[in-house]
Amino acid sequence: MASAETRIDPGLRRMANAIVVGAMAIILNTTIVSVALPTLGEEFHTGLGTIQWVTTGYLLAMFAVIPLTGWLQALVGGKRLWIASIGLFTLGSALTATAWDTTSLIGFRVLQGLGGGMVIPLMATLLMQAAGGKNVGRLMAAVGLPAAIGPIMGPVVGGIILAYLPWEWLFLVNVPFGIVGILMALRALPDDRSPHPVKLDVPGALLVIVGIVSLIYGLTNVAADGGFRHPNVLIPAGAGAVLIAAYCLYALRLTPTPIIDIRLFKHRELTVSTLLMFISGIALYGAMFLLPLFYQELRGRDALATGLLLIPQGVGSLLSRTVAGRLTDTIGPRWVAFVGFALVAIGTVPFAFSGAATSAFLLGVVLFVRGLGMGAVLIPLMTTAYVGLEHAEIPDASIITRVGQQLGGSVGTAALAVVLTTGLADVTSAEGAASAFDSTFWWAAAATAVGALLSILLPGRAAQVDDETADAVVEDELALAD
Repeated sequence: MASAETRIDPGLRRMANAIVVGAMAIILNTTIVSVALPTLGEEFHTGLGTIQWVTTGYLLAMFAVIPLTGWLQALVGGKRLWIASIGLFTLGSALTATAWDTTSLIGFRVLQGLGGGMVIPLMATLLMQAAGGKNVGRLMAAVGLPAAIGPIMGPVVGGIILAYLPWEWLFLVNVPFGIVGILMALRALPDDRSPHPVKLDVPGALLVIVGIVSLIYGLTNVAADGGFRHPNVLIPAGAGAVLIAAYCLYALRLTPTPIIDIRLFKHRELTVSTLLMFISGIALYGAMFLLPLFYQELRGRDALATGLLLIPQGVGSLLSRTVAGRLTDTIGPRWVAFVGFALVAIGTVPFAFSGAATSAFLLGVVLFVRGLGMGAVLIPLMTTAYVGLEHAEIPDASIITRVGQQLGGSVGTAALAVVLTTGLADVTSAEGAASAFDSTFWWAAAATAVGALLSILLPGRAAQVDDETADAVVEDELALAD
């Protein structure tokens, strides 16, 4: 039976449940739509280069709004911003299902992205601010659930919808989640409006938003334009990197109130966690780009079959999260993260020896092991990032870690796409294609192994989030939530 110190307050449980339900459709949506791009291209009679903007526009809109989340939360309060974000995403989903041409489809997807982007950093921020540093591992296991299973279960849901329902249900499936999530948030989330007006750092916002969007846009062009040297990659990515560097100088030297306080990197725990979140983005999103292609291109499976074959990875992720949360709270994040990364590597290496005839059952077992690792690895990273931070610093830390993970996903996808397309160039046999996939999986496994090694930098024992006002804050917020 749980002790008083380890038992999670019912108010926090209600908050976590509301956050998970509200965020689930947003995280699932990206990979649901990714597997449906060929179908959408046929429905709207357009090529892959155009229909790809259904995903690219959504992704860029998400990145554009993430840096504004901390300022908006301080301006209107976390509860109001959460409900508005879920509402905007749900409205965008319903409108996307009514799209009459490619332009309207992409435009409504951008609206979805603007709502969904704010949810990503708010997920951890709201719960961490209410938790007061207690049982954060278990709470992160709950609130991080959509982020872990979304990229894994998205192809399954997308494949089922494409097999049995009209394309509109790719987006209508989000509406019930959004409505229920809003109703739960109205009841469970505390009203945390700030009595003090907050001024927007306009120069900083322009630098960081344009910089991040340009960098991500350049990275999304890598696969289509044949590598990192193409002008469509170099120009926007290079300009984005320069603008981000300029923002760092501006935030450190020229303003006392930057839109994202990068001075927080003085906290070793946040710095290490962000670096490892970047690597986890490569391991998760990069490989999730690779795995569907492995089944579809090399083994000839359709979208539904591919989604079903990836289910063992999702099951493994679900099973390991609760255990990882408890272990993070008791023995500390270092060895939980190390074992998590190691399991992901162990579950990736066999694909480097696989081909068109490899046993599907064996690959399913391997994916299950990989899922165990992915479910475990994010919990200690999300927990450690907030150690040593004050209550007001948590929103910026959430933004920093989420941007780090998303950038890792973009870099990982771009890099693996280049490795794979280079390997497939001039290939005319199944053996040659298998060899190209083998080499790419080796790169994915190597990135994961680096994460395992760097996990040694995490704290070796359980640590609570240090906040002198945490107890008072949690009492006030739980009273409001009840």
